[in-house]
Amino acid sequence: MPKDAIHAPRNLPLAFGAGATIGALGGLIGLGGAEFRLPLLIGMFRFAALEAVILNKATSLVVVAAALPFRAGTVPFGLITAHWPIVLNLLAGSLLGALVGAGWATRLKSETLYKVIAVLLLAIAGVLVFGHDASAGQPLLAGTAQLVAGVAAGFVIGIVASLLGVPGGELLIPTLVLLFGADIKLAGSLSLAVSLPTMLVGFTRYSRDQSFSVLGRNRAFLLVMAAGSVAGAFIGGLLLGVVPDAVLLPALAAILLISAVKVWRHA
Repeated sequence: MPKDAIHAPRNLPLAFGAGATIGALGGLIGLGGAEFRLPLLIGMFRFAALEAVILNKATSLVVVAAALPFRAGTVPFGLITAHWPIVLNLLAGSLLGALVGAGWATRLKSETLYKVIAVLLLAIAGVLVFGHDASAGQPLLAGTAQLVAGVAAGFVIGIVASLLGVPGGELLIPTLVLLFGADIKLAGSLSLAVSLPTMLVGFTRYSRDQSFSVLGRNRAFLLVMAAGSVAGAFIGGLLLGVVPDAVLLPALAAILLISAVKVWRHA
């Protein structure tokens, strides 16, 4: 690991501002912005790939935990618990996927992990453009087929969430809408119910790796960036719908595309 990845100065006001900006960008489309935060941790703040993923996951945990009570005003907890079979269906796959993804991330060479991150950022850019406008309707599948598809989708989402240190809402929400026919607002809350335990499992796996010490070395940085991310996500949520999706989604996808290229070059 390059020395500057460990000893680079951490500008706390910049961390708050970056977290707030990323949180607001994500909030504009109903997400937390973790996909945009990861490239900044690598590029602007010069963390090594695995350290950036772990910091991103820790920040995402704070953002998701803070989002749950905010979402309660829109979707009551009672409505979420009424859909517990869907949550358990996805968790059956995502928990295992989180373990697998975190295991891969800790074993991959740093150069390879940069490339994996870049490819996944490209894939998420595609999902933003082509999958974010999913609307509720009849579930694609039913019965056993839906159950199997839910586990498989959860497994893939769990892997991606661990490899990027993200909650996975950009993948979970379209899955909940298309596969289970959930309303978009309900899907947003259900995705948090799946994301939180999935991230905790991945976080536990990462805690066994020496790179986990990055959290202790950068505690103030983590807390400041998390605070900025929560504030930004709240502001972005208030502005939800102000910028037309036809303009916003391609712009955000372009940001991810540029970020993917820059991350790839780190390899």
